[in-house]
Amino acid sequence: MTLNWLTAPMKSFAIHCTLLLALFSISCNAAPLTQRPEVNSFIENMVVKHGFNREELIALFSKVRIKNRIIQAMTRPAESKPWHAYRKIFITDRHINGGVNFWRQNKEALAKIDQQFGVPPEIIVAIIGVETRYGNNTGSFRVIDALSTLAFDYPKRSKFFLSELEQFLILCREENVEPTAPMGSYAGAMGLPQFMPSSFRHYAADFDGDGRRDIWENNADVMASVANYFEKHGWKRGGAVTFPARIDGINASSLLSKGLKPDSSAGKMRSMGLKIPADLSPNTATKLLKLDNEYGPSYWVTLDNFYVITRYNHSSLYAMAVFQLSQEILSRHNARGSF
Repeated sequence: MTLNWLTAPMKSFAIHCTLLLALFSISCNAAPLTQRPEVNSFIENMVVKHGFNREELIALFSKVRIKNRIIQAMTRPAESKPWHAYRKIFITDRHINGGVNFWRQNKEALAKIDQQFGVPPEIIVAIIGVETRYGNNTGSFRVIDALSTLAFDYPKRSKFFLSELEQFLILCREENVEPTAPMGSYAGAMGLPQFMPSSFRHYAADFDGDGRRDIWENNADVMASVANYFEKHGWKRGGAVTFPARIDGINASSLLSKGLKPDSSAGKMRSMGLKIPADLSPNTATKLLKLDNEYGPSYWVTLDNFYVITRYNHSSLYAMAVFQLSQEILSRHNARGSF
């Protein structure tokens, strides 16, 4: 903001006030969280419910900082974009070539993981590509700061993030990790697969048997953790994910429905005139998905495995980006293999 229109005394006063406001803001943000009753209530719950040491938690939360940038980031998620804009973020040569290279570097572990969990390598690789571009962007926030900010200063999702903060502290105790050390996303997601603390505790895997579930630097653990997450959420080994739908002469709106879970069947869609593969059993659970492209909509029939991808991130755009990236990676991987 320019001050050219002010007189010299007014300029001095304005600058003085600006500095005071800045110092006030800094001092407010730097105030220990332990002065807030809701934080002390959380600490007491951790002591009573999980046997944590009260003094240690007070010392920990005195080091935690609320980050306004985290609140701002939560208000503009990528999933709010239309499909044609969202797709351009992930279906790029950088993501595809990076995926092929990641696959080649970890091909032996991926083959074993595919055999054990039944999740194809291209899907696992695409998840890691979409989440962190194969570890190149795992987040720049301390997880404890991100979770505390959203737990105590983001009422819209406070309940969820209070639970994740609880899970994070238990995770740190179980894994012998210093709580101020892990870095992650603005939402508190961690490592290459961007697991939330609750997901880590339930699904992270120690694939190489070294006694640690390392989703930050151990690619075998990372890939097995993603596969384990998918298997536990119902991934069907060898099953299809989604395919384009032809709606010639059909009122597609009559087949569209809310939610992400398949709530129709292949037989019903055929009876309404939708063109879908003949080898799909009439009882196969299906759902029609509409995507907004630059020059009009496109339609896809999604199956149970597509729904499983949405359990990782509850967005049909996310699941479609993972699927399409996986197919590009698979195609380029196979082509390079043939060459």
